[in-house]
Amino acid sequence: MTSIRLALLNVAQKEDDTSRNFHRELDANLVEFHCPSGEIPDSYQFDGFVVTGSWASVYWDREWIGRLKTWVGGAVEAGLPGLGICYGHQLLADVLGGRVRSMGEYEIGYRTVEQDGENRLLDGLDEELTVFTTHSDHVVEAPPGATVFAKNEYGIHGFRKEHIFAVQFHPEYDMTTARAVTEGKTGQLPDERIEAVLDGITAEQYEAACQAKQLFDNFLDYVAEIRDRRVANRPI
Repeated sequence: MTSIRLALLNVAQKEDDTSRNFHRELDANLVEFHCPSGEIPDSYQFDGFVVTGSWASVYWDREWIGRLKTWVGGAVEAGLPGLGICYGHQLLADVLGGRVRSMGEYEIGYRTVEQDGENRLLDGLDEELTVFTTHSDHVVEAPPGATVFAKNEYGIHGFRKEHIFAVQFHPEYDMTTARAVTEGKTGQLPDERIEAVLDGITAEQYEAACQAKQLFDNFLDYVAEIRDRRVANRPI
């Protein structure tokens, strides 16, 4: 199979860790753009795209966020398959007409998420998933016409609309990233809560959470199907 070419829209403050995680988990040709630095693709010549997590909020008034939303909206119109993770999940919801707002609290650490019906992205995974989460915004209303496929007590953790998939949790995290992100909440969360989350970052929990990494392969399989279908229908 010809390598899949994806636009990796890296919206993390610390871009290197995020870059490392996605390059490890996505077996594809990744063309990376660090959006907060003003890097936005100038075309839609990709097989699909991925929007990463971020420290930012989708409702902030920032030039790069506006430009990113415009590009993503154009990619959706062009029919490109897309995958959003955490901030990417929220941004895709916003672009597609859903609603995002602050939770007024944090969900952080290894948590349980339940599948809500069958879905291509989580195909082959258990109904209950162990995943790492870290967010203080959430999708309170899925986009019109979208199917919600994952939830927990904090709300929507996954939705799909046509060729777009999005999850609130972080399947790409390794233990190093989980610890670094948690330690980065010092001053934002009580010390005892940070310590409790750090205590929960164990090899056993990480191994359980690795099951969710299957969604990356599922997404790439879907992107390949859409690409091959377009090639087959292209006039010679």
